[in-house]
Amino acid sequence: MVRSLWSAATGMNAQQANVDTIANNLANVNSVGYKAQVAQFKSLLYQNLQTVTTTANGDPKPTSSQVGLGVRTSSINSIFSQGSLLDSQSDTAFAIEGEGFFALRGEDGNTYYTRNGDFTWAIGTNGGMTLTNADGLPVLDSNGRAIALNRTYIASKLSISESGEICYPDDLNNPVSIGITIGTYQFSNPGGLNRVGDTLFAVTDASGRAINEDTNADVDKSRIVQGYLEGSNVQVANEMVNLIVAQRAYEMNSKAITTSDSMMETANNLKR
Repeated sequence: MVRSLWSAATGMNAQQANVDTIANNLANVNSVGYKAQVAQFKSLLYQNLQTVTTTANGDPKPTSSQVGLGVRTSSINSIFSQGSLLDSQSDTAFAIEGEGFFALRGEDGNTYYTRNGDFTWAIGTNGGMTLTNADGLPVLDSNGRAIALNRTYIASKLSISESGEICYPDDLNNPVSIGITIGTYQFSNPGGLNRVGDTLFAVTDASGRAINEDTNADVDKSRIVQGYLEGSNVQVANEMVNLIVAQRAYEMNSKAITTSDSMMETANNLKR
């Protein structure tokens, strides 16, 4: 009976982590570029009550008796499916169709990756412009350098091609590439990326190094769509169903603890 108390307690802890994950998904349903997460579970060690043996008559017992010791959260995986494209009035709103990520230079000097293409042109002290995200982190080009333009360019006239090239109109008002391409990067295992908040991801050994789409011909190129943002891939209906299931599982584990407590109380009262 004590074993049942601990098993049910591990179930409640696991379902609490599940509810936390679902709640975070629902809270970010309107976060641009957010990727949903799902909790995965695994059973704990099993205790042998009876091993495979023979009876007193020598007859074999082909099965053993094992009791599980509960459950724990094994991992919380990210789902990198494509989110829906949301129309935006901003000229610096970019959505990615494909497997790519934008690259940003963090305040610590490290490179981070995101699907959130809600960028803006920041004006520097010299009058030039730098493409940044909402927090002021510079966006990197296909060469890993911050995208910076001199003061001769007018932000409202800049456009982006599907391949990420920054274009500016010539004398005939035809867009012409200025030789800078917004960098897009892929990963062999995007599920191994480490979340650092603000829809940013950091490279880990599990994700593998970043693959530059501009210099690697072995990957399918992503398409950049100007004037759109990629919404989160959270499916509210599915998350609500998962939330109900998690709540019911939590209640059942709580009921198991109550039942075990009642059984122990009955056993203690036998002496009376």
